[in-house]
Amino acid sequence: MSNVSAGTVIRTGRLRAALSVLATAIAMCGVVIAATAAPSSAAACNGYVGLTFDDGPTGSTSALLTVLRNNGVRATMFNVGQNVQNNRAAAQAQVAAGMWVGNHSWNHAHMTSMSQAQMQSDLSQTSSAIQSATGSRPQLFRPPYGETNSTLQSVASSLGMRQVIWDVDSQDWNGASVGQIVSNAGRLQAGQVILMHDGIQNTRDAIPQIIANLTSRNLCPGMISPSTGRAVAPDGTNPPPGGGTPPPTGGSCTATATTTNVWGDRYNTSVTVSGANTWTVVVATTAPQRISTTWNGSASWDGSGNVLTMRSNGSGNTFGFTTMFNGNSSARPQIRSCTAG
Repeated sequence: MSNVSAGTVIRTGRLRAALSVLATAIAMCGVVIAATAAPSSAAACNGYVGLTFDDGPTGSTSALLTVLRNNGVRATMFNVGQNVQNNRAAAQAQVAAGMWVGNHSWNHAHMTSMSQAQMQSDLSQTSSAIQSATGSRPQLFRPPYGETNSTLQSVASSLGMRQVIWDVDSQDWNGASVGQIVSNAGRLQAGQVILMHDGIQNTRDAIPQIIANLTSRNLCPGMISPSTGRAVAPDGTNPPPGGGTPPPTGGSCTATATTTNVWGDRYNTSVTVSGANTWTVVVATTAPQRISTTWNGSASWDGSGNVLTMRSNGSGNTFGFTTMFNGNSSARPQIRSCTAG
């Protein structure tokens, strides 16, 4: 017969019970920690794309923000100045939802027909309205209709903004169906930017599938770098923090330029690209000639304003531009290079 007292037995039983409870708590704590640990989503991002929405804020901005939040998406909103002035709360809601806000002119006019002073006034007024409503001054500018020239780019730069066009056009403004919008978004590659619009139901309905398709390709929504105009991680880093690298670009293509129309003070050039559906073409003009308007591509210029770099934007393989003679009616643009990817 044991000599252990009844009190010792009781105390031992209590200790065992306490240890059991503690072990259970530790196990449960381990489960909770495992369940609530932040997912390593960064590791799945081998590249970033810029989702952009023009022409807001609208009466549907709240619905758009709800869809974006539900899908864990941050995007760039290119806002029209007078819309911000008339709907400050919606602009504030964009920022509160984690979106980035850019300048999309005061009232969506054809800005390349403006004087430099008019451009300056328009963009400055828009940036001030956005800053007044949201507390932040825009670092990005998207010209209405994608129409731009070296003067407009210079004005935007003087106001601290990087011009951003797009690489892929969702065609939502053109009545595209949900399926067509999703299909167009499927062409996005790492670093590229897609054009969409606030206020379109089909666009909102397409977002969940767009995100699912991006995820299947290890692409994630990111911010647009004010330095490069390309999509990078939401914290501004590039390459992606997960260690992945964007798909390589390169390869050759052929660009053929044709003068299509000539007037007394200007002429149009049409450039057709073959050998690639995604491309970058570099075109040089002869001073004092200047390109005044471009279409069907994402345009940028070098510091001289005489070298145009045009990237595909989902509008097909033919782009064009208008060149002002400025006293030189004989020279024509020269294709310097065509790079696939």
